[in-house]
Amino acid sequence: MSATPLNILFLCTGNSARSLIAEGVLRDLGDGLFKAFSAGSQPTGAPNPYALRVLAAHDIETSFAASKAWDIFAGDDAPVMDLIVTVCDNAAGETCPIWPGHPQVAHWGVVDPAAVNGSDDEILGAFQTTYDEMSLRISALIAAHPDTETIGDIARAIGAQAAGQS
Repeated sequence: MSATPLNILFLCTGNSARSLIAEGVLRDLGDGLFKAFSAGSQPTGAPNPYALRVLAAHDIETSFAASKAWDIFAGDDAPVMDLIVTVCDNAAGETCPIWPGHPQVAHWGVVDPAAVNGSDDEILGAFQTTYDEMSLRISALIAAHPDTETIGDIARAIGAQAAGQS
């Protein structure tokens, strides 16, 4: 594990649900060993209220949550990322900015809970499933004690394993 925190950026198209949930989980579990960020290629402009509800239900403080464009992390003054994780298939297929420091990349595809139609309980259940999936993957990443050299391989293996279980 690195002596300085590893910076991880979670990307999605809208940056309102999956990437924000992943950011919140890593902020909660990272224990100062990681710094979590999230962004989107086409941000919606506001966090999805169900994403905030599921984070709050797990006692994760949500004042960090904002839907923002990924280009704010591509400038010279942006924090240098160690790992970029796409969490939706759309973002994984898009042409990303050139990231400072040339970070490792991984894909952790997760079904979009914001696309679920139904009752309040059904929608909240979809967001809870996203939370559970992100928690498992992030916990596995933390447990592997990555450093700047190994974080990409570890994250890609976690993504591949999760894809095989789908």
